[in-house]
Amino acid sequence: MKKVKKEVTIFIIGGLGYGALEILWRGYTHWAMLLAGGICFVMFSHIAKRYSKRSLVFKAILCALGVTVVEAVFGIVFNMVLKENIWDYSHLPFNVMGQICLLYSFLWGLLGVVFVPLADFLNKKLS
Repeated sequence: MKKVKKEVTIFIIGGLGYGALEILWRGYTHWAMLLAGGICFVMFSHIAKRYSKRSLVFKAILCALGVTVVEAVFGIVFNMVLKENIWDYSHLPFNVMGQICLLYSFLWGLLGVVFVPLADFLNKKLS
């Protein structure tokens, strides 16, 4: 039960944190981004724990790849299937169906450099 509580806490922190970050970045967010943020932050905490001996750069690259996959799935579901039009990267170079792009994958990696240590700290604090 303690592990579930820890995961839920990390999920909530990630969801609210990402929602706040997105509001700062573009002025608004969508409820689905709170889910995506929670999923990604839980993933960051698992990467921090599983690859504790690896470099922060390695972990940030894994985070960038993971967030890009989450973004692709959420983009297909919410933007393309449900027509929520949450974001559109089609105007950016190296995009795939307007749902993911190289620039944002790079930015997710930079965020990983900051948020993997935070997720690691929370893993230890909540255990």
